[in-house]
Amino acid sequence: MLAIENLRVVYHDVISVLNGISLDVNEGEILIIIGANGAGKTTLLRSVAGMIDFYDGDIIEGDIKMEGSSIKGLDAADIMKRYGLTYVMEDRPVFWYLTIEENLGAASFSRWDKHVKTDMEEVYEYFAVLRSLRNKRAGYASGGEQQMLAIGMALMTKPKILLLDEPSLGLAPLITEELFSIIKKLNESGITIVLVEQNANAALNIGIRGYVIETGRIVLDGKAVDLLKNEDVREFYLGSGEKERKSYKDAKRYKRRKRWL
Repeated sequence: MLAIENLRVVYHDVISVLNGISLDVNEGEILIIIGANGAGKTTLLRSVAGMIDFYDGDIIEGDIKMEGSSIKGLDAADIMKRYGLTYVMEDRPVFWYLTIEENLGAASFSRWDKHVKTDMEEVYEYFAVLRSLRNKRAGYASGGEQQMLAIGMALMTKPKILLLDEPSLGLAPLITEELFSIIKKLNESGITIVLVEQNANAALNIGIRGYVIETGRIVLDGKAVDLLKNEDVREFYLGSGEKERKSYKDAKRYKRRKRWL
């Protein structure tokens, strides 16, 4: 469904962030991307969503394809309308001065069909708390409620593939558990999901496959269940390793594979 081929991205013409990343996303799966802060995870999503230009970034090499067609160079609105790809940024982008329901309505501005109200009710089915707060200004909602609203707004665009950037950031464990349960239900409804997440344990427990990024490169990939059992993933990201924390570049088993070079 989505293929990223040897992608290289720089900021401000000099700061290299992605250094030849290649990965693929299959239709109907939850793909997990984990890595340390600054590894390039958010830059990857920005590039796929057509938003890298907003951050003074440039794709200097490689390609991004949706269903076999290149989307490199298209802006975010074109990508969303043509391919049904929607990106939920990590800073919970909602209109603080509008109510919950007004936010959901604003997110459907690009649609021409008559099913907005029906789809809004579907969002309320997923996020019951939003229904009770529908007339409350988003700025007064809690962090968890704003995150649910941000995802709800994304659903109003009728996405085929949803990019989620750190949805659990700053949320309490119980809220995170509820949110990830809903993400799994969204996937079961037919939405393909790419999930970038610091909470590796929670993410890999709902994911199908996963990639590990370090310093702008893919250093490991595999089934989510296998990554959960991997000794080094447990040490680096799950806090359950027996050895001291170290960098992937120091682990012989993570020498760069030829296909990532």
